[in-house]
Amino acid sequence: MTTIELVMLALKYVWKWPLLYVIWGTILISAFAAAAVFYASTVQAEAPSRDDGDTQPPFIRLDEVRKHGRDAQEKWITKGNKVYNITNWIPGHPGGEVILRAVGGPVDQYWNIFTIHKKQDVYDILDTFYIGEVDPRDLVDGKVPVEHVDDPFKNDPKRDERLIVHSARPFNAETPEEALNSFITPDGLFYVRQHMWVPEVDDAAHKLVVELADGEEKEYSLDDIKKRFKEVTVTATLQCSGNRRKHMTEESRSTNGLQWGAGAISNAEWTGVRLRDVLKDAGVQIDDLPEEIKHIQFVGAEAYGASIPVEKAVDKLGDVLLVYKMNDKPLAPDHGYPLRLVVPGNVAARSVKWLSRIRTSDEESPSQWQRRDYKCFGPNVGGNPDWDSAPAIQETPVQSAITSLRDISPHSAQDSRLLQVYGLEEDSIAVEGYSYAGGGRRIIRVDVSANNGRTWQQAELLPSESKGAKAWAWTRWRWVLPRSQAGRCFVVKAVDEAYNTQPSDYEANYNFRGNITSCWHRVPYRTNTP
Repeated sequence: MTTIELVMLALKYVWKWPLLYVIWGTILISAFAAAAVFYASTVQAEAPSRDDGDTQPPFIRLDEVRKHGRDAQEKWITKGNKVYNITNWIPGHPGGEVILRAVGGPVDQYWNIFTIHKKQDVYDILDTFYIGEVDPRDLVDGKVPVEHVDDPFKNDPKRDERLIVHSARPFNAETPEEALNSFITPDGLFYVRQHMWVPEVDDAAHKLVVELADGEEKEYSLDDIKKRFKEVTVTATLQCSGNRRKHMTEESRSTNGLQWGAGAISNAEWTGVRLRDVLKDAGVQIDDLPEEIKHIQFVGAEAYGASIPVEKAVDKLGDVLLVYKMNDKPLAPDHGYPLRLVVPGNVAARSVKWLSRIRTSDEESPSQWQRRDYKCFGPNVGGNPDWDSAPAIQETPVQSAITSLRDISPHSAQDSRLLQVYGLEEDSIAVEGYSYAGGGRRIIRVDVSANNGRTWQQAELLPSESKGAKAWAWTRWRWVLPRSQAGRCFVVKAVDEAYNTQPSDYEANYNFRGNITSCWHRVPYRTNTP
């Protein structure tokens, strides 16, 4: 109905009223007409005439989209220049409520982070919620303008400039060489692996919810966790599954993912409470586990999810902790402040940061980081595997790397003291590095070669003071040899207490994701680059 038609309809009834009412009617009609004109202009703003007929969804102003944000009853997003009402999608969204960060605006930037969305079945789902197009008058160069795109990284913390950065948004950086040469990694130089932004979490308001299989929930504040459970400190190494991925790419074929060198690994003292104690308090029968509990799932405040087998979660010697201190200081934001999970001996992808929810379940976490990203396939398998055919990575294989290769001279006071320890008086080479095995398996030997593996010697395993039920921390090692014995390439391989060792060949162990690369580490002499 047009504005004129609305006004004429109103006049039809006003003429029937007495004079007194006519005066008021005229005022009302004027107001109604003005409102009708405004309404028409608004409709015109949202849905101007289109060449493709009236059956098409309308054009929608960005101001209208913004009204359908987190606090609105109906939640809208834009993707490209299209508008979607995703209200009914949110309860079943695999990423949980993280999607609420995007409602009322563009989702594009989030999909660039969660690349799992970029497949046809997700696009097909999204299309079912399509309600219109962004009004062309709100576009700049045919696109939603940048000022309408929320920056999820705007509150990320500042980082140490010495970190070796692989991506800024999300932030991913490895530990520099100088920090790899110490047993405990300084907090600011501990490698950083982020899948998203760093969430802003208030420790006073933060809650941990433990959800049992029957749906019952128990809630804990950070203060509850600190006061009600025994505090424990464990020394543990965390290693990204992509550590040394660059080496597989260089010595075999291209791999998917950040091209980490040897520094996506670090070691720290973690202080918190045992997961098994919290599970028991929440009602889990940890000494007589129900058959329906096979996995313990974890969710972070930014929606990252992972899980571990229940046997590891409740193992008295497993040392799985809910952590609030790192190296005797509160956790840094990049490392999970105010509360995180640490699963010693397992790939770091299972040590969920900013921990907000724990679930007992008969199945693994449904997250992409459990079901897809952190798995390995055979050398013949390409980039579109049957993801369900491979188990998620949990414990990691034996690993070692050279982190320092330097010439030393008897003419240097500092170097001469080191040479005396090894009974040398000539120009020499000091080689150092780390070795580590998952599952708490102790490193028993590190083999080193100065001639690309033709002959071998054993490195010295450096002493350390580790805390924990098993060997959760890396083992530092050193080898000093006369420079005259050096060839063109140094090599290292480690052996754990189960006599597992590192393979020599990358091609035979290739996987397209480049996960858990653990082949011999080679460093050309004189390059000093791990």
